[in-house]
Amino acid sequence: MKHLLITAALVSLAGTAAQAEFRLDGRYTDADGDMVADIPTDPAQLVDPAQLIFAYTPVEDPAVYAEAWSDFLVHLEQVTGKPVQFFPVQSNAAQIEAMRAGRLHVAGFNTGSNPLAIACAGFRPFAMMAAEDGSFGYEMEFITHPDSGIASVEDIRGRTMAFTSETSNSGYKAPSALLAAEYGMEAGVDFTPAFSGAHDNSILGVANRDYDAAAIANSVLARMVDRGVVSMDQITSIYRSETFPTTGYGVAHNLTPELQQAIQDAFFSFDWEGTSLAEEFTKSGETQFIPITFAEHWAVVRDIDAAMGVRYDCN
Repeated sequence: MKHLLITAALVSLAGTAAQAEFRLDGRYTDADGDMVADIPTDPAQLVDPAQLIFAYTPVEDPAVYAEAWSDFLVHLEQVTGKPVQFFPVQSNAAQIEAMRAGRLHVAGFNTGSNPLAIACAGFRPFAMMAAEDGSFGYEMEFITHPDSGIASVEDIRGRTMAFTSETSNSGYKAPSALLAAEYGMEAGVDFTPAFSGAHDNSILGVANRDYDAAAIANSVLARMVDRGVVSMDQITSIYRSETFPTTGYGVAHNLTPELQQAIQDAFFSFDWEGTSLAEEFTKSGETQFIPITFAEHWAVVRDIDAAMGVRYDCN
């Protein structure tokens, strides 16, 4: 039923909003039709950096994730033969701009940012985290605190609702589509929107009663609860969506083909057992990297973008 609610929201909004036609920025080509930038055929356009820069999607405390990724980055260094630096980005926009400008080589972009990173920064995703049985993804949840007086989605009317950023799928685009189409609620008219910048911030804001409610990715909530940052007695969930793909991992399009292959090999050969990556991400049930394609796995996200009238304009 939850899946049908999201689908109905998309159909309703698609009838009124300008459709988003996914296309790459003019600086990229897609001769094979796989919806991502081709690797340049001109050797002069290829880069083989002496050091690789890696960035994970923006989070409230980058130091936590610098440590979480440390064992994997050692493995990445061993496979590629290059030193790797963890780059703590402060926003989705900054992360996309860093790759577009050539300052970022390997990255995990959040669900909603993948289309923009692909269109505007030449991002080539190839992997996603998954559970041992191959299942993957997370759900968007609306959360509140126990004393908010909010017992259902309708009760958000007249209150403060936190989003993360406008590029986030579960932190903005999917909940906005749902609220508008299914509940007739528009930000700034029926409730007061706030932008926290990250799922961690939204969750902490609700737990500390800075926000009445928030739209968040429940995989982030699971890891924060496991770390003891928040407890479930501070949080009440009033809505859970269908499952969405999670962070997509990939490379800048203009790395040499050999380096791109080595980076892929590092992801798919990484042994999670006993590592810092496993310690952090098994909290949300993830134990391996699996191969993905943007065309297939991000179809539902592109549908949401279309329903929201998102434009993939690159400045």
